[in-house]
Amino acid sequence: MPVAIITGASRGLGRALAHALAGRGWDLVLDARTAKALEEAADGLRGHGVEVAALPGDVTDPAHRKELVAAAAEFGGLDLLVNNAGILGVEPLVPLESHPLDRFRAALEVNVVAPLGLIQEALPLLRAAPEGAVLDISSDAAVEAYRTWGGYGATKAALDQLSAVLAVEEPGLRVWWVDPGGMRTEMLAAAEPEEAAGAPLPEEVVPAFLRLLDERAASSRYTAPELLGVTG
Repeated sequence: MPVAIITGASRGLGRALAHALAGRGWDLVLDARTAKALEEAADGLRGHGVEVAALPGDVTDPAHRKELVAAAAEFGGLDLLVNNAGILGVEPLVPLESHPLDRFRAALEVNVVAPLGLIQEALPLLRAAPEGAVLDISSDAAVEAYRTWGGYGATKAALDQLSAVLAVEEPGLRVWWVDPGGMRTEMLAAAEPEEAAGAPLPEEVVPAFLRLLDERAASSRYTAPELLGVTG
């Protein structure tokens, strides 16, 4: 069975993607900061007859990242690494002039440094996989200038560039950095409550990511709407 690591898997997009992959027979290594929520998510997956390792922890902790990759190795390898865990940095969002620098540093650690650290840890297993792939979750805030989104957007822009360079340096892998668009998640609700109320559920966006896997799409930046064939 193929094996995936998914960070931030206790809710939102991470949880929805885990359900979709489990339904396809993937073994999963799941991460989240809250143990109870993560175990509840994992329990809902084991009915698919797959192996699930639920490992609570902080992705900024190098020891935790090693633990995630070691669990994948115990399952037989690693075919897909999903860097989904992320934080806004500050809630509610504020203009750059008043953005606390300590919270910006925290967002950089979670949204940029931790994904790179996990990629570095996972590369030997990914290179050994027949079709190893990295999926980094981006945002339209990485490429558009939205008021109050400067701190978070800067971290996602950095993740985009990191992903693009990784794709050049690792031509044997697929590297996808994907903007899922607005979704009805706790994160978006904390930032833009009105927008979140009318946004699609994460489960409605997951088929975009499955298409990347099914088609073994070229390494690149994508948006969920284009993958789903949504225009306008």
